[in-house]
Amino acid sequence: MQHRPIRFLRRGQLVSLGNVTPTHTLLELLREDLHCTGTKEGCGEGDCGACTVVLGELDPAQGPDAIKYRAINSCIRLAHSIDGMALWTAEDLTQDPLIQPETPAGEAPAADNALHPVQQALVQCHGSQCGFCTPGFVMSLFGLYQSQVCQQGQPVSRSQAVEALSGNLCRCTGYRPIFDAAEAMAELPRRRVDEATLARQLRALQSEPAADADAPGYLVPTTLQALLQARQQHPKAQVVAGCTDVGLWVTKQHRQFEQVLDVTRAAELRRVEPYPHHIAIGAAVPLTDAFAALEADRPGLHGFAARFAGLPVRNSGTLGGNVANGSPIGDSMPLLIALGANIVLMRWEPAQGRKPGRITHREMPLESLYTGYRQNVMRPDELLAWIKVPRPAPGELLRAYKISKRQDDDISAVCLVLRLHITDGVVQSASIGVGGVAATPVRARATEAALTSQPWTEATVAAATEVLRAEFSPISDMRASSAYRREVLGNLLRRLWLDSQGLQTVELRHLDPSALDPLPHSVTPKEAA
Repeated sequence: MQHRPIRFLRRGQLVSLGNVTPTHTLLELLREDLHCTGTKEGCGEGDCGACTVVLGELDPAQGPDAIKYRAINSCIRLAHSIDGMALWTAEDLTQDPLIQPETPAGEAPAADNALHPVQQALVQCHGSQCGFCTPGFVMSLFGLYQSQVCQQGQPVSRSQAVEALSGNLCRCTGYRPIFDAAEAMAELPRRRVDEATLARQLRALQSEPAADADAPGYLVPTTLQALLQARQQHPKAQVVAGCTDVGLWVTKQHRQFEQVLDVTRAAELRRVEPYPHHIAIGAAVPLTDAFAALEADRPGLHGFAARFAGLPVRNSGTLGGNVANGSPIGDSMPLLIALGANIVLMRWEPAQGRKPGRITHREMPLESLYTGYRQNVMRPDELLAWIKVPRPAPGELLRAYKISKRQDDDISAVCLVLRLHITDGVVQSASIGVGGVAATPVRARATEAALTSQPWTEATVAAATEVLRAEFSPISDMRASSAYRREVLGNLLRRLWLDSQGLQTVELRHLDPSALDPLPHSVTPKEAA
């Protein structure tokens, strides 16, 4: 079978590779085809960040020449998915002619081969030891540098650095010198991408269809209708979005697919559409942007959203892909269930006689999508197209809790999201989504009933806590035992009660370590020892 080529921009030049198989990963393309071994292979599953690279694509919402930069894991990203984009690796930062130094008036221009500020900051702050993970840290910081320092003209805060590096692991230095470098890079002489030139190159690349673009191996429809028609014609093709899960099938299970259907280029599904009573999030919207849209209505969700995997995973993965995948430990589904989200499934109905072909759809609550472990009600020719999320109503009390062994870049043992509406001290309605306790993401209907129409008191919470612990029979696995999960569910409902009464220290994010006094004033450190 002849496979479509891949074309992308690197170092200001067009790179074109022909006959690339559908399941070839971006990391394999870099290391094996282009012999660029600066990008490292660590975990092969998007956990360690050693393979991080940065993608650039046009961002019309911000302007005709605006570029959106995303740090992503190349180990689980399919190579074909970057067709038409710009790519940077750690090897490119001193060799890309489009990365130009800014020379203040009266100063000598920087040497062409000078280190990029990201690299220079890591050197000055001693942010590298064995060096294996360093290229990945460089690229995550490069994405942050371009977005925060160059585009917004703002320094990088410690909290921004922590979030940007949430998907990068280092086993040598500890993270303090790397965070120091993140804050220091904005103070060094700047180098920025010539975005006007890059935008022209990207537009030219997109306007020229490649030879063999219609090869059947990797299908990339650019409109919703074309996508649904392709699904109707190729129902056995493997559907992919950001590949943060399918990529594991390729790298860990060594699965191969003759045909892949990529949903991320359908223009209609890349949008977030606001309406008076809800927002509609297209299935191809990256998790980073989808969470930003949810946070715009509910700012309190930021801490929960920032703990969904690491930033490179959120930059690749899509909300639609996470929902359609249906993992019982996926964090977005309990949140969406609690928010009362609906999903829209679409399919292409071919022409029959004089009746022309048309798009049909059906809508349902998100929790109704699932029928079993990673099983759902979608027909072979259907695709999940939209997630519709109601806007918050007055009196909404919303809390989203994730329990995992690590604070960042980890999978939940338990995820619990609670949304209550309380008026005059009485719970008018309750909506609760739970992950990690059943074969699918679920809604805690019995607990909702135990809370609804009851006074919001400690006694009500205590009774509902026992209902919640008894409502599910979770399994024991490597992340947590069944008993632990049940106990934690009740504890989290108790935490919501305490939080609603003003006891904010029940959450670590509200705790100020500098304000703590670990020893009584009458005991000296020497005496304590």
